[in-house]
Amino acid sequence: MRPSSPSTDVSEDPPERGSAPLEFILVGLLMLVPIVYLIVALGLIQSQALGAKAGARHLARTVATAGGVADADRRAERVLESVTTEYGLDPSTVAVDVECSPAGGACPRAGAMLHVTISTRVSLPLVPPVLGLERIASIPIEASAVQKVSRTWGDGT
Repeated sequence: MRPSSPSTDVSEDPPERGSAPLEFILVGLLMLVPIVYLIVALGLIQSQALGAKAGARHLARTVATAGGVADADRRAERVLESVTTEYGLDPSTVAVDVECSPAGGACPRAGAMLHVTISTRVSLPLVPPVLGLERIASIPIEASAVQKVSRTWGDGT
């Protein structure tokens, strides 16, 4: 009988030896890529949602504290431009809706509750603008804010 030494006998090595690192790398990459994409997409959506919320809040405050209609329009345009620049919102997808309650009459008006809603869409990253895919692969974002308009609004004070 011949003594066998573990270092010289290669016939007893398992056939799967050395494939665990390869499997770990392959499975790791297959799981890591979607997780990284999800993190990037959620970060982009959160950033746009914060921008829409900040825009609605600042627009409501700006219009409610303006001296009149012309002043409110001018200030609202500057605030909206500033918010879209700061948060990276696409100006072509931003829609602003201003309503007053109770309904009826001019909006904004003295003593009314001003409801400002900003709507936008966030395109998912790495989606090519081919065949309208960027419109299909986009998330709608909407934020609103309410502000009480001063009773002295529009009288020049």
